[in-house]
This record gives sequence, C-alpha cells and structure tokens, in this order.
Amino acid sequence: MKRGRKTNEANSSSSEDTTDKESKRRKVVEKKTIVVQSPDWANLLQDIILQVFQYLPLLDRAHASQVCRSWNQVFHMPDLWRCFEFELNQPATSNLRTTHPELIKQIIKRHSNHLQYVSFKVVDSSKESAEAACDILSQLVNCSLKTLGLISTARPSFMDLPKSHFISALTVVFVNSKSLSSLKIDDTPVDDPSLKVLVANNSDTLKLLKMSSCPHVSPAGILCVADQCHGLRELALNYHLLSDELLLALSSEKHVRLEHLRIDVVSENPGQTQFHTIQKSSWDAFIKHSPKVNLVMYFFLYEEEFDPFFRYEIPVTHLYFGRSVSKDVLGRVGMTCPRLVELVVCANGLRPLDEELICIAERCKYLSAVGLGECEVSCSAFVEFVKMCGGRLSQLSIMEEVLIPDQKYSLEQIHWEVSKHLGRVWFPDMMPTW
Repeated sequence: MKRGRKTNEANSSSSEDTTDKESKRRKVVEKKTIVVQSPDWANLLQDIILQVFQYLPLLDRAHASQVCRSWNQVFHMPDLWRCFEFELNQPATSNLRTTHPELIKQIIKRHSNHLQYVSFKVVDSSKESAEAACDILSQLVNCSLKTLGLISTARPSFMDLPKSHFISALTVVFVNSKSLSSLKIDDTPVDDPSLKVLVANNSDTLKLLKMSSCPHVSPAGILCVADQCHGLRELALNYHLLSDELLLALSSEKHVRLEHLRIDVVSENPGQTQFHTIQKSSWDAFIKHSPKVNLVMYFFLYEEEFDPFFRYEIPVTHLYFGRSVSKDVLGRVGMTCPRLVELVVCANGLRPLDEELICIAERCKYLSAVGLGECEVSCSAFVEFVKMCGGRLSQLSIMEEVLIPDQKYSLEQIHWEVSKHLGRVWFPDMMPTW
C-alpha cells in the first residue's frame, strides 16, 4: 500500500510538473506572437513615404518635404540622392527647365557623398551653363560616383571652355571616385593625360566609355584605356581613334569579351579628311575574341570618301548611312557585311537599288531591320527582297515615295504581297502632309 501510494504521488507530481512546463511554454509563445504582431509603425510609415518620394518629380518631392518634419527627414534620406540629373541653362535667356541654384547648394552640402549615378545636361549652348557644370564637378570631392554623363543637347557647350578648366574639374571625379563603371563624355575637351588619371584610379571597375567627338584624345590615349581596363564591355569613339593596335588590345586574353563597339565615321569638309584602313587580320582577331559583339558604324561621309571602306569582310552588325551613299558602296556592303542585322540608308539618289538590295538579302542572313529614306526601288525588286528575307524582318520602314510601280506591282498591290511574306500587316510609311 505504501509503495502504491508513493507511486501515485510521484505520478501526480510528474503530471503537475508537466502542466507547469506546458503553461510556461504557452506564455513564451504568446509573448513571442505578440512581439511579431507589433510592427514598428514609425519605420513602416517612413518606408512607405520613401517609396512614394522615389516616384515623384523633384519639384513635387521638395514641396512634399515641407508638409512635416517626418517627411522632411525622408526627403534627405541617402537613398533618394544616389541618382541625380543636373539640368543647366541660363534662365535670363532661356525658358527651359533648370535645377535651382539653392537646390544645387543643398546637394553639394548634404548629399555629395551619397551621389552615385550623376549626369549633367546642358540644355542650351551657352558657355556659362557648361562652366556651371564644371563648378559642380569640382566640388564633388567626397563622392564615389559609379556613373557620370556629360550631355550637351545643344553644341558646342563644353568645347567652348578652356581645356584646363574642364580637365581640372573632371580629374576631381576621376581621382575621388575609385569605382567609376560608366562614363559618357561625348563632345568634350578630355585629353590623353586625363584618361591616364581615369585609368590609374578606375581601371578595375570601368565597363562603359562613350567619347565620340573628343578631338584632344589620340589613338595612344584610347589604347591606354584598352590596355589597362580589362573589364571594358562597351566603347564608343570616332573612327580616327580606331587602330589595329586598339582592336588587338581589345582581343587580348586578359580582356573580357566586348559587347558593344560603336564607331562614328565623320567628315565635316569633303576631300580634307584622310581615312586610314584597318587590317582584316585585326578585325578577325577582334571577332574571334568577342563573337557576339554588336559592331555599330555610323557613316557621315561624302560619296568620294568611301573608297577605304567595304573593301573586304568586316564584322559590322548595325550600319547607318547619314548622308547619300552610292550604288557601288551599297553593292559592296552586301559582299562584305555577312553579320549585318540592321541597315539604314538616309539617301541614295535617283538610281534604283534593285540589284544591291537583292545582293544584301542573299548575303546578309541575319538582316532583321531595314530603313530606306530618299532612295528608289522597283516594286518587283522590293517584293523579291522581302520574300528572300522572310519573317525575320521585324522592322521594315520604307517611304511610299521610295517604291517605283512596274508592270508586275502597283502601289495598291504591293502591301498585300509584302504582308504575305512578312507574316503580318505592312504598309509603306507616308510622307507627312504638313
């Protein structure tokens, strides 16, 4: 009996201990549940306001910041100032939008170390606006920019500045950034020494460089960039900077595969510019190293200046003729550009391009976009061209005035034939009546 009584007492004690433990466990769970279900409303509200501010135009954002102290705090949060575009003009002579001087002072004072993605857009052609951009640049001594763009919507702007003033301001960014990955400095007086400073401080991070129409840069200057910036993936420059040495540097084992190369071939004065020839072996090495590269070429030449070009196969993928180009040159395009994806011809004259288009359709198996401006093509040849290219022509922009009716097709009939071979409804572009 005693043994049984002890056993019952032990079981009862064990049961009570289990109940107590279960009760304590439930209380802990309840406390944890309460903590999880109690949000930090102040932080949550601030996050919501921040997201709203990110979608507001700058002026609206500034007005909203005056509503209360909390909104003003959000207005000055670093996340809102990582990306900024300075728009500069002279209000006395222009009604275009400009960044208010007081806001510029506030950004330099409070947010210069937050800026990472910055562009300067000079929206007029005044020297004063370009000087203002340089003054702001020279004050970004605490920044660590990742992207920088200098945009002049109306030339010449930056080119009007003393070169030393521009270079001094740009060097401040090159020296202090250390992690610059994207740089767009078209139409500026940047020079070889400043590019060396760029390379010395940002060679491991630079991936994109656009510097067309920079007359103070030499082939040796751009070669320095290619030799040292092995991560460079996109490059835009004028043809006079292109050399066999540059292509070979971009093709070295140390260099990553280039994804985009744009070359502007520009002549301002007919007969006064001598264009050199790039060796086929250099192009072959380049395309072997970067087989998927987009090679974009813009030609702004006069007809007599095309002689050095399209004499042998080149790996161009996107080709734009901004001035009139002869039948002979277009015929050579079909024979020498097998990788061509897009072709735009601004003008040709009054000689039909029937044979040339057929040759391009036969040889350029990747062609998917075509635009013809002031040219002439017979309706029959155009239908044959579309038939040969087929549904891969995703973009086909042809003015109605380009097409010449013949015995086989009229202008009323041609859109049905072309639509049939494209696999979608197509009509030629119409000349505006105004």
